[in-house]
Amino acid sequence: MFGLLESGFQHFYWGNAVMIGIGAVLIYLAVVKKMEPLLLVPIGFGILLVNLPMGGIMDYELKVRAPEAGIVLEVEMQEGDKFKEGTVICQLDSGEVLAPVFGRIDHIEISPGEHVEAGEVVASVITMQQTDQSELPTEPIGLLSRIFKFGVMWQVLPPLMFLCLGALTDFGPMLANPKTLLLGAAAQFGVYFAFFMALLFGFSLPEAASIGIIGGAEGPTTIYVTSLLAPHIIGATAVACYSYMALVPIILPPVIKLLTSKKERAIYMKPQLRDVSQSEKILFPVVTTIIVILLVPFSAPLMGCFMVGNLFRESGVTERLSNTAQTALVDILTIFLTLSIGATMPAENFFQPKTLLILVLGVVAFASAAAAGVILAKIMNLFAKEKINPMIGAAGVSAVPMSARVVQVMGQKENPRNFLLMHAMGPNVAGAIGAAIAGGIFLGIIA
Repeated sequence: MFGLLESGFQHFYWGNAVMIGIGAVLIYLAVVKKMEPLLLVPIGFGILLVNLPMGGIMDYELKVRAPEAGIVLEVEMQEGDKFKEGTVICQLDSGEVLAPVFGRIDHIEISPGEHVEAGEVVASVITMQQTDQSELPTEPIGLLSRIFKFGVMWQVLPPLMFLCLGALTDFGPMLANPKTLLLGAAAQFGVYFAFFMALLFGFSLPEAASIGIIGGAEGPTTIYVTSLLAPHIIGATAVACYSYMALVPIILPPVIKLLTSKKERAIYMKPQLRDVSQSEKILFPVVTTIIVILLVPFSAPLMGCFMVGNLFRESGVTERLSNTAQTALVDILTIFLTLSIGATMPAENFFQPKTLLILVLGVVAFASAAAAGVILAKIMNLFAKEKINPMIGAAGVSAVPMSARVVQVMGQKENPRNFLLMHAMGPNVAGAIGAAIAGGIFLGIIA
């Protein structure tokens, strides 16, 4: 008969309750506060699902192997037992066999007195921990773990999401005012600042690059880079990036106000930009693809998909492809990507010093990116005849179009005549290009 011993209650602990609370907060922010509901609802629900023990939604099977040959002296764990990383599974006369991950025992393959060879399986365990597949190969056995492995870890969903983003992006404001490219480029300072900060805090080079790319404020870029360089921290980096993208209305204003005076924030910019011809809009993705991929070959999957999506939009002859990428395809990819990303955050993953430090460095990356954009805008004003409102530099944080909206709202508060949205969209979309290039640079250097 079904009872409490067969349920998840015996494995439920305070960490699960806290994580369910965090998931509920994200859903609350999305539903009640209308803060990026398309991102936060599935991420929040994914966090909730993975913190309901025994649900199996994000489970992987891992074979634990003996590091050396020997005789089994004692088996320390039983089937169904939960364990932490580093727990002793069994004792051999040649040494201990330690659990390389957290999880629970699914099946013990050995018994006392048996002789085992080096590399022989001693136990089959169930874990939700992301591992380096070259060292600790796992087999996904849950619904979301399958989507995550074959969609995210195989680098399929992030580039496809970039294709959809390209179809949704209008480069017109940037082409109408090319100097906004510089503001988008300046915002990539946040990527490299967070990268060096992570190195100072003791993260490895691949981990630091994966943390730094959070500052690019592009979820697919963060996921793509982390899946290749440091898959064991992909849950923390992806959740940090998407969460802070949703929280740019909270993160950006203090940075902008700290670096600008009221007079600077009230600088008026004419709302009308020059008309950009269709030829320019068609040539831009083609020329950009050629130049960027020749310079940074590792950016090809992201940049290629981004620009072909934009070409679908601007060519005028692929309306069906453009409409599909802007609607059904982006919605399907968003569901798969965000739900599975949320499910990478079981309590055992979250409540570690490394994870909490990643979340802090993520805020630093966003804030420093916005600061760099604002500072460059102020420097440009020293030499420009026609002043630009330095707030648009903060829109170089490529959370499209959330950053630009924040600048628009702040601009109208400071000067009701101002309509900065189109001006802010220039550095905003330039930041998206910059994030893909920064990711390609990290991959080229480290991968």
